[in-house]
Amino acid sequence: VQLQASGGGLVQAGASLRLSCAASGGTFSNRNMAWFRQALGKERTFVAAMSRSGQRTYYAEPVKGRFTISRDDAENTVYLQMNSAQPEDTAVYYCAADRPGRTYSPDTRLTLRSTYQYWGQGTLVTVSS
Repeated sequence: VQLQASGGGLVQAGASLRLSCAASGGTFSNRNMAWFRQALGKERTFVAAMSRSGQRTYYAEPVKGRFTISRDDAENTVYLQMNSAQPEDTAVYYCAADRPGRTYSPDTRLTLRSTYQYWGQGTLVTVSS
Protein backbone atom coordinates (compact mmCIF):
# COMPACT_ATOMS: atom_id res chain seq x y z
CA VAL A 1 0.00 0.00 0.00
CA GLN A 2 1.20 3.52 -0.78
CA LEU A 3 0.49 6.43 1.53
CA GLN A 4 0.33 10.09 0.55
CA ALA A 5 0.22 12.64 3.35
CA SER A 6 -0.91 16.21 2.81
CA GLY A 7 -2.28 19.23 4.62
CA GLY A 8 0.83 20.56 6.28
CA GLY A 9 1.76 24.20 6.29
CA LEU A 10 2.61 27.26 8.35
CA VAL A 11 0.13 28.27 11.03
CA GLN A 12 0.15 30.51 14.07
CA ALA A 13 -0.02 29.20 17.60
CA GLY A 14 -3.58 28.39 18.58
CA ALA A 15 -4.70 27.65 15.03
CA SER A 16 -6.13 24.43 13.67
CA LEU A 17 -4.91 22.23 10.86
CA ARG A 18 -6.11 18.96 9.37
CA LEU A 19 -3.69 16.47 7.90
CA SER A 20 -4.82 13.81 5.46
CA CYS A 21 -3.25 10.54 4.42
CA ALA A 22 -4.63 8.82 1.35
CA ALA A 23 -3.91 5.15 0.83
CA SER A 24 -3.75 3.40 -2.52
CA GLY A 25 -2.63 0.15 -3.99
CA GLY A 26 -3.93 -2.12 -1.26
CA THR A 27 -6.66 -2.76 1.27
CA PHE A 28 -7.24 0.03 3.76
CA SER A 29 -10.25 -0.72 5.94
CA ASN A 30 -8.63 -3.63 7.79
CA ARG A 31 -5.39 -1.89 8.68
CA ASN A 32 -4.37 -0.21 11.89
CA MET A 33 -3.27 3.36 11.09
CA ALA A 34 -1.15 5.90 12.89
CA TRP A 35 0.53 9.29 12.77
CA PHE A 36 4.08 9.94 13.92
CA ARG A 37 6.13 13.11 13.84
CA GLN A 38 9.77 14.04 13.66
CA ALA A 39 11.11 17.40 14.73
CA LEU A 40 14.39 18.66 13.31
CA GLY A 41 17.28 16.80 14.87
CA LYS A 42 15.06 14.50 16.90
CA GLU A 43 13.74 10.98 16.63
CA ARG A 44 10.41 10.10 15.10
CA THR A 45 7.79 9.81 17.83
CA PHE A 46 4.26 8.55 18.15
CA VAL A 47 1.35 10.99 17.86
CA ALA A 48 -1.89 9.06 17.40
CA ALA A 49 -3.19 5.66 16.32
CA MET A 50 -6.50 4.09 15.42
CA SER A 51 -7.30 0.40 15.28
CA ARG A 52 -8.53 -1.14 12.07
CA SER A 53 -12.04 -1.33 13.52
CA GLY A 54 -11.94 2.33 14.45
CA GLN A 55 -12.97 1.45 17.98
CA ARG A 56 -9.61 2.05 19.64
CA THR A 57 -7.61 5.25 19.56
CA TYR A 58 -4.38 6.19 21.29
CA TYR A 59 -2.69 9.56 21.70
CA ALA A 60 0.67 10.73 22.90
CA GLU A 61 0.43 12.75 26.09
CA PRO A 62 1.50 16.08 24.53
CA VAL A 63 -1.39 16.01 22.05
CA LYS A 64 -4.19 14.53 24.14
CA GLY A 65 -7.26 16.74 24.09
CA ARG A 66 -5.95 18.75 21.12
CA PHE A 67 -5.49 16.25 18.28
CA THR A 68 -8.02 13.76 16.90
CA ILE A 69 -7.35 10.84 14.60
CA SER A 70 -10.15 9.61 12.36
CA ARG A 71 -10.59 7.48 9.28
CA ASP A 72 -12.89 7.29 6.30
CA ASP A 73 -12.70 3.79 4.92
CA ALA A 74 -14.84 4.70 1.93
CA GLU A 75 -12.22 7.27 0.96
CA ASN A 76 -9.20 5.17 2.05
CA THR A 77 -8.05 8.12 4.10
CA VAL A 78 -6.92 8.73 7.65
CA TYR A 79 -6.96 12.21 9.16
CA LEU A 80 -5.29 14.06 11.97
CA GLN A 81 -7.19 17.07 13.22
CA MET A 82 -4.81 19.39 15.05
CA ASN A 83 -6.41 22.02 17.26
CA SER A 84 -4.71 24.59 19.47
CA ALA A 85 -1.44 24.01 17.65
CA GLN A 86 1.69 24.98 19.57
CA PRO A 87 5.25 25.74 18.42
CA GLU A 88 6.38 22.43 19.92
CA ASP A 89 4.09 20.67 17.42
CA THR A 90 6.41 21.80 14.63
CA ALA A 91 7.62 18.68 12.83
CA VAL A 92 7.31 16.54 9.76
CA TYR A 93 4.23 14.39 10.22
CA TYR A 94 4.18 10.86 8.83
CA CYS A 95 1.25 8.53 8.43
CA ALA A 96 1.80 4.82 8.81
CA ALA A 97 -0.12 1.66 8.01
CA ASP A 98 0.07 -1.80 9.51
CA ARG A 99 -0.21 -5.06 7.66
CA PRO A 100 -3.84 -5.99 6.98
CA GLY A 101 -5.91 -7.83 9.56
CA ARG A 102 -3.53 -7.42 12.51
CA THR A 103 -4.78 -7.53 16.09
CA TYR A 104 -2.53 -7.16 19.10
CA SER A 105 -2.66 -7.97 22.77
CA PRO A 106 -2.13 -5.59 24.37
CA ASP A 107 -3.21 -3.26 21.61
CA THR A 108 -1.00 -0.53 23.01
CA ARG A 109 1.44 -1.92 20.45
CA LEU A 110 -0.35 0.42 18.08
CA THR A 111 1.81 3.19 19.58
CA LEU A 112 5.08 1.57 18.48
CA ARG A 113 6.98 2.46 15.32
CA SER A 114 7.88 -1.19 14.81
CA THR A 115 4.20 -2.10 14.37
CA TYR A 116 3.97 -0.25 11.06
CA GLN A 117 5.47 -1.43 7.79
CA TYR A 118 4.22 1.23 5.40
CA TRP A 119 5.04 4.93 5.66
CA GLY A 120 4.04 8.04 3.79
CA GLN A 121 6.52 10.67 2.68
CA GLY A 122 5.69 13.15 5.43
CA THR A 123 4.13 16.59 5.49
CA LEU A 124 5.73 19.55 7.25
CA VAL A 125 3.81 21.43 9.92
CA THR A 126 5.30 24.66 11.21
CA VAL A 127 3.64 26.47 14.10
CA SER A 128 4.83 30.00 14.72
CA SER A 129 4.62 31.69 18.12
